[in-house]
Amino acid sequence: MEVPPSKYKRLYPGNEVRLMHAYFVKCVGFEKDENGNITVVHCTYDPETKAGSGFEGRKVKGTIHWVPAPEAVHAKVRLYENLIDESKGVYNEDGSLNLNPNSLTVVEDAVIEPCVAGSKAYESFQFVRSGYYCVDAKDSVFGENGCAAEGGLVFNRIVGMKSSFKLPK
Repeated sequence: MEVPPSKYKRLYPGNEVRLMHAYFVKCVGFEKDENGNITVVHCTYDPETKAGSGFEGRKVKGTIHWVPAPEAVHAKVRLYENLIDESKGVYNEDGSLNLNPNSLTVVEDAVIEPCVAGSKAYESFQFVRSGYYCVDAKDSVFGENGCAAEGGLVFNRIVGMKSSFKLPK
């Protein structure tokens, strides 16, 4: 985030965080595209902090999960939420159900850990800090061996995880 709110414990210019199972990294700059979206983040890393060592007396306030892009698996991910928007009441004034318009969000090209490549129908995984997911048996593309074909994985979120951090409005 370019300009984070207070108590934001992730990567932003000048802040240091741990990459899970890797190093402490510090954001020293970034690049934007023509639309103002951040496309490249420039960081330095401390080689002495590899995988939990060499940082006695130093403490970072955040650890972020990362996926190595060259080895990543691309998949479609369906994020299901409650069907009924209970924050507005279960029923509308006319007696119909108050349906949640955001009950399904589809991420068409999610980047996922390489260990899920070749998954089988109904296999389930915990995606770190996101939730539990299951391989869709109907919409995934499987090879003759019963394993998912490259580019053919579809995951459905079974249970989401709550985040303690909420962005201010």
